[in-house]
Amino acid sequence: MKKAVVCGAGGFIGGHLVARLKREGFWVRGVDIKAHEFRKSEADEFKLLDLREPGNCAAAVMVDGKPADEVYQLAADMGGMGFIHTAECEIMHNSMLINVHMCRAAAQAGVGRYFFSSSACVYRDMRSDEPDITEDDAYPAMPDNEYGWEKLYAERMAKAYQRHSGMVVRIARFQNCYGPFGTWQGGREKAPAAISRKVAEAADGGVIDVWGDGTAMRVYTYVDDLIDGIYRLMHSDMECPVNIGSDERVSVDDLVAAVAAVAGKRIKIKHVEGPVGVAARNHSSARIRSLGWVCQHSLREGLAKTYPWVAEQVRRKRGKGPN
Repeated sequence: MKKAVVCGAGGFIGGHLVARLKREGFWVRGVDIKAHEFRKSEADEFKLLDLREPGNCAAAVMVDGKPADEVYQLAADMGGMGFIHTAECEIMHNSMLINVHMCRAAAQAGVGRYFFSSSACVYRDMRSDEPDITEDDAYPAMPDNEYGWEKLYAERMAKAYQRHSGMVVRIARFQNCYGPFGTWQGGREKAPAAISRKVAEAADGGVIDVWGDGTAMRVYTYVDDLIDGIYRLMHSDMECPVNIGSDERVSVDDLVAAVAAVAGKRIKIKHVEGPVGVAARNHSSARIRSLGWVCQHSLREGLAKTYPWVAEQVRRKRGKGPN
């Protein structure tokens, strides 16, 4: 039985990844600074470790005195656009420490395969009418935010360790991911969860606030599709960074309309000042598709699984009946 370590297993994507690896027959250790907030981990073992500390990283990658077969490094200090814009120092400091120590610990231990979760934030700001950019177009580098700069440096560090240690490294650049069991309030939530919460809280015919003018174009990828991309990439021969994301592009206002349709509500939008991020990122998904990956969920289909879960959390918080 192969043994895998998922760093960031207490988070949204990490929790789903643990479940997928268990279905694939792995023995799985989950590692995080906190337990999962919304689900019981399916990991065979869960360790509460602060991965900013090098000793904890060294302990995380060793299982029964031997290096893990696979390490998935998803641990990071991150959140939605509001958090990314207000917590630049925390993101740079905490995430960089995690990545420096985790990558070194895995390479020194002799881990076979190492996955690093990067982000589409490594790319520049774009116009929505520009042609798709490939993974190679991350250079010349001009990320829109410090989160993207940290991810880009961590990518380069992981590849350097591959060259000098022989550890196989796979890198995925995630587009916006959404689904059940994710942060939905508190400032770190991503747009699909935030909009779902606002719609769930609103009455039929009500008004919700939306940052910016609503025209920013986005790609939203349902979590099961993202996890499938991670698994395929990790067990492939693809050595270059790979974009994982849906080809369905929608404006922020389109996202609101899709959530409202799933909820069965009429919702009006009030555009307000707030951090919006880039106008668009038009990525190519040719590399991940070459591995047989197909996005199985449209935005509407993914929201049909996500909105009811968020609405249930809102109901529980309010202590009321159905919305």
